[in-house]
Amino acid sequence: MHTKAFVFPKESDNSFVTLTAQLTKPLKAFTVCLHIYTDLTRDYSLFSYATRQQDNEILLFKGKTGVYSVSVGGADVFFKPPESSPTPMHFCVTWESTSGITELWVDGKPMVRRSMKRGYSLGTEASIVLGQEQDAFAGGFDKNQSLVGDIGDVNMWDYVLSPEEINTVYAGGTFSPNVLDWRALKYKTYGEVFVKRQLWP
Repeated sequence: MHTKAFVFPKESDNSFVTLTAQLTKPLKAFTVCLHIYTDLTRDYSLFSYATRQQDNEILLFKGKTGVYSVSVGGADVFFKPPESSPTPMHFCVTWESTSGITELWVDGKPMVRRSMKRGYSLGTEASIVLGQEQDAFAGGFDKNQSLVGDIGDVNMWDYVLSPEEINTVYAGGTFSPNVLDWRALKYKTYGEVFVKRQLWP
């Protein structure tokens, strides 16, 4: 999938991508990074990781007011990056159980840190979906929360990347992602989803 992106050309409740993660033990920390390109002004999901016990085990979600929510174990914290005109954007989300500290990085710039779910562990039997927000395990989709646009460079680690590492990822580098690796991605597409060349450098 190197230099490729998933393209969701229209609103739907049946177009999505499932990702297969390499997970053997509960997660005590994570970093998720991805590129997205959309001109949507309504709500939409960027990354949805559900377990049978918790549909918002990990969720990165954009609200129509420009506020981004990060959910871990059903709890939410909110970030408001500066508004920008439609352009490809890069996001990294980090969380660690020991402190509950949650970070959102947008185009290599950190938002003010938040904290939630200190001491929590993330389940390993996960349904990871791009293009839709799961309100149930591997389902419960709503077309009004679907992505219309491109998504790519989705990588996930089972630890928190340092600021220097996040900036390297933003610049196009990588650090051997050990949960989801875009360059060796295991995925399945459903509905109208296409694999095309990325529109960002």
